[in-house]
Amino acid sequence: MHRTIFDTPVVNTLLRSASIAYLKLAGWRIEGSLPPQASKCVLIAAPHTSNWDLPYTLMTAFVLRLHPYWMGKAQIFRPPFGALMRWLGGIAVRREQSNNLVAASADALRAADAPVQLIVPPEGTRGRTRHWKTGFYWIAHSAGLPIVLAYMDYADKRAGLGPVFHPTGDIERDMAEIKAFYAPLRGRNADQFDAA
Repeated sequence: MHRTIFDTPVVNTLLRSASIAYLKLAGWRIEGSLPPQASKCVLIAAPHTSNWDLPYTLMTAFVLRLHPYWMGKAQIFRPPFGALMRWLGGIAVRREQSNNLVAASADALRAADAPVQLIVPPEGTRGRTRHWKTGFYWIAHSAGLPIVLAYMDYADKRAGLGPVFHPTGDIERDMAEIKAFYAPLRGRNADQFDAA
């Protein structure tokens, strides 16, 4: 995994302090912590309904001392912002060539020799969708890693880490349990998120 803002000395400390201060002033509550046994994991990022989700997610990650990577569409990694997006933990995804993305992501997580959390929005888009993509599930299952139910509830101004979930391979049952956790949460554009 490439070096990111989260493991850059001094910058990390300054941005963590700034994130704590900003979120507190803005009225946000950051909840939970990452258990040691989940230092390598897949984090669900939901609800994902706005471009504002990324800066709030990054600030939350600083507060919680995470080492996150996140996947984004390849277009946002073009010059002049590509290097910045990678430094922020971004990994470019070419949707038209993502047939081996699950295997490649699982291999990268297994091979990582330090704590690493891969953030994946299950909706796959900020727009309204009723169907969650299952890539996050199969990445975790293939890598033998847990899924941490991370969340951002704009209605109550709270964000953080919820339960640690271990995928069983029974995707229908597991997805029903995961979606039940997210059902009461509201994104910035609440009408675009449906965990039913």
